[in-house]
Amino acid sequence: MIARRLIGAFSTRVTAIGARTILFAAQVLVTQIFATQAYAGACDELRLDPAEIAAMPTSGAGAGTSGVQGIRTTVVCGDPSGSEPYVIALSVPKNTHIAAHTHRDQRTAAVVQGLWHFGYGDKAIDAATKALKPGSIYIEPAGKAHFAYTTEEGAVVYIFGNGPTDTRYVDSK
Repeated sequence: MIARRLIGAFSTRVTAIGARTILFAAQVLVTQIFATQAYAGACDELRLDPAEIAAMPTSGAGAGTSGVQGIRTTVVCGDPSGSEPYVIALSVPKNTHIAAHTHRDQRTAAVVQGLWHFGYGDKAIDAATKALKPGSIYIEPAGKAHFAYTTEEGAVVYIFGNGPTDTRYVDSK
């Protein structure tokens, strides 16, 4: 409704294709505004450098994690099991494989350390991954199977989502 009013305010003579494009852009803008406001409430005035994040308490498995032994999870902000935005940091040891799995929420991730091999699909195939170095980002679309692995150096990945999240492994048999 808000998006339609925005369209009307800018032009009454818009083609059908143009109207759909503007409607979509307005919906994205409104969604981003509300998502930003929700995030600010969940993690009000949070500023952490890598050393501060590394000093936070860690755990093994938790909501939205693979549960693979050796992976350390830090909940940086929010509650991944709740209905709110969250940020988790995963510290993945060297030579770790994570099988194909999905999450109910869409997540955005950034590689901050090491080399992270990431791929999409119902079966974890090393050759189907892309090697992501620090500074790389990727998306984990809701319900889309993905997998990852590390080699000799391990990796640290920050994951941003809007809970509740979960992890469901794909039965590749």
